Amino acid sequence: MRKKQVVAGVALTLVLTTAHAGIVVVGHPLAPALSKEQAAAIFLGRNTSLTPLDQPDSSPIRAAFYRKVAGRDLAQVKAIWSRLLFSGKGQAPRELANAAEVKKSVAANPKAVGYIDEAAVDDSIKVLLDLD
Repeated sequence: MRKKQVVAGVALTLVLTTAHAGIVVVGHPLAPALSKEQAAAIFLGRNTSLTPLDQPDSSPIRAAFYRKVAGRDLAQVKAIWSRLLFSGKGQAPRELANAAEVKKSVAANPKAVGYIDEAAVDDSIKVLLDLD
């Protein structure tokens, strides 16, 4: 019984830590900073100057990111991209497996932009926008 309580406590700590962690938009070290409006435009297909990279649809950070950057839930974001794809006016952000893949991709491509937990930031990438 004690082991279950310890596991539950650790899980709760992880959830609470994740819930309070900040989300940052990241890019290549030479990329310019972005405003919240610019980031929203890029991730909603209204600005094609940079290539947006998404985290998995099931990832909690994805829903939190779109709420913070665009004030939209995932269903609304999917509807926007469905219209753009159907009309041939855009291509949805490429979905990567996790934050490590986002970091690797933006570090290698000056035109790529993604979002990760601020705790995962290192010298290989640049924070373009802090959403907290």
